[in-house]
Amino acid sequence: MTATQRRGRRIMMSTQELDAFLTEQRTCRVATVAADGTPHVSPLWFLWDGTSLWLYSLARSRRWADLRADGRVAVVVDAGEEYGELHGVELSGRIEFVGESPRTGEPCAELEAVEPLFAHKNFGLSEMFHDGRHAWARLTPDKIASWDFRKLTDLPTP
Repeated sequence: MTATQRRGRRIMMSTQELDAFLTEQRTCRVATVAADGTPHVSPLWFLWDGTSLWLYSLARSRRWADLRADGRVAVVVDAGEEYGELHGVELSGRIEFVGESPRTGEPCAELEAVEPLFAHKNFGLSEMFHDGRHAWARLTPDKIASWDFRKLTDLPTP
């Protein structure tokens, strides 16, 4: 095993660390690919439910059009300013669309728990409001990679 591989395992987040991090963070970066192969990355608020990342996106956006054409996606959530503070998670897989698009508030069992949590986390509200412009997508990742450079004790000091 190489030094890089050993270091990668040393800085990987535990399941509990990953859950706590994704629960507290608000903004992710969503990477999609257009039909012509052009990549696109955009910031978006999200909700982590312990298994899936829920994205609430404008239904008339390039991101949404890309996801409709090709459901493959990679999402990064990260934090930290200095090298030794950097920590984050990359999640990748295929998007599933949930509820009507755009969302108007029709009853949807899959969104009953998600919408109040998202509304509280991002808007400080007890229930979700629906503007008829956004829609839900769920990423249950096939792959998760994490890093936490704060775990490195052998970093040189400036």
